[in-house]
Amino acid sequence: MSTFTLPDLGEGLQEAEIVAWHVADGEHVVADQPLVSVETDKAVVEIPSPRSGRIACLHGAPGDIVKIGAALVDFAEIEAPDTGTVVGEVPAAGPMAPPRRPSPAAPAESAVRAAPAVRALAKSLGVDLTRIVGTGPGGTITRADVEGAASAAMRGGEPLRGARRTMARVMADAHSRVALATIHDDADVEHWVTPTADVTARLVRAIACGCRAEPALNVWFDAASGTRRLHDRVDLGVAMDTPDGLYVPVLRDVGGKDAAALRNGINSLRTLVVERRLSPEDLKGPTITLSNFGTVAGRHATMLVVPPQVAILGAGRIRHEARVHGGTIATRQILPLSLSFDHRVVTGGEAARFLAAVIGDLERET
Repeated sequence: MSTFTLPDLGEGLQEAEIVAWHVADGEHVVADQPLVSVETDKAVVEIPSPRSGRIACLHGAPGDIVKIGAALVDFAEIEAPDTGTVVGEVPAAGPMAPPRRPSPAAPAESAVRAAPAVRALAKSLGVDLTRIVGTGPGGTITRADVEGAASAAMRGGEPLRGARRTMARVMADAHSRVALATIHDDADVEHWVTPTADVTARLVRAIACGCRAEPALNVWFDAASGTRRLHDRVDLGVAMDTPDGLYVPVLRDVGGKDAAALRNGINSLRTLVVERRLSPEDLKGPTITLSNFGTVAGRHATMLVVPPQVAILGAGRIRHEARVHGGTIATRQILPLSLSFDHRVVTGGEAARFLAAVIGDLERET
């Protein structure tokens, strides 16, 4: 018997959530046949079988969180191992390798960031630390996190899963690491906003214009080394709201695309999000982010910047407003804008110049 463990999925990921099994106990599989789909911080990933053989036991059910290196599948017999692998590095088991059945609890507990007193509290309350998203620095689990989890369990609360679980961890980490500042302004878009206008594509184009005018916002910042990296192209993270939670796929090189290409790219990403077919590459490496929350509601907002990025632009709901235009008072369509930035790296002047360039592009006739 041989045990196949969850392979290294790259990007520094430490765990994944089982989404669906594609095989069953007793089934014979062949090398590279899909075994299971798992969801990571990045995307839903399909893991193939490393070899041919009969499945003796599946470890875990949909919704379970599995650590890298934990058991996934026991094979009843071993055939010649396949030397290739699709995801990470999968060690080949020896011909007489004993079954590897590490207890998930022990390594998982040791990998959790929590003080001894917090661990003791969790044990006394019957709380599984591996099921908690830490809100302390660097994802450390606090006493309040444990008490909240215990309270939720008593109320019959459901644990966060998938994209929502990732959002909770990423946002808590961003909140603890970024010196956040926000500026607000408005763009008069009366001359081009119609019921069929592509507001999102115009916003994407305007962000590219802002980055050309003020490159300091199209940057990654490494706090550990105190260095920043300016990018030649704009790879824009586009926040997308779904019933399952928030996804931020990346639209590549937005400054090099026309309106039609931008719209096609946005549509393609939306389809991948809805169908949950995003790959890790689709979510990798945004240099700045857009949140067009105004498609639902809201005027201005203070949004969190996710490191290593240093800025996010939010667009509120377009509204009619009385403005002085051409020397007279007229009703105009106004698009509210909010720019949140990491004040450790971006100065107020740089943020203001970026926003001015964005507004200037949005107020162009075409």
